Amino acid sequence: MPSARHLLRAKDLVDARYQDALDVPALARVAHLSPSHCSREFRRAFGETPHRYLLTRRLERAAALLRNTDRGIMEICLAVGLRSVGSFTTSFARAYGVTPTAYRASFPPASRYALIPACVLRAHGRPQHRTFREDDGPGRP
Repeated sequence: MPSARHLLRAKDLVDARYQDALDVPALARVAHLSPSHCSREFRRAFGETPHRYLLTRRLERAAALLRNTDRGIMEICLAVGLRSVGSFTTSFARAYGVTPTAYRASFPPASRYALIPACVLRAHGRPQHRTFREDDGPGRP
């Protein structure tokens, strides 16, 4: 199998499991290459190093979570597989030109897009007080 096919396995692993602790040796094992050869070939094939590609995927997912949820910055940072909020903020600002907080502020709040199922609306839209008397069953006053 050509090495480009092997590298696609590594790229697919990053795409599927970006939130996990992935490093070049793990990607090299999936691609059946040595770590140094994997890193060189990955960059030649995809135009960026495995580490940069992984960081890009994580930041893209973080941006989507910032736009579409009300989760906290730290929670998003950890959810996408990053361990330091400071590094996350710096990397995000470098990639998007603004901090995660400023990025989130430039979009409408996520609650505006929250969809509520009709069954929940009906359940909470029912009267809270009975307007007619129901039978409490036999033997009850």
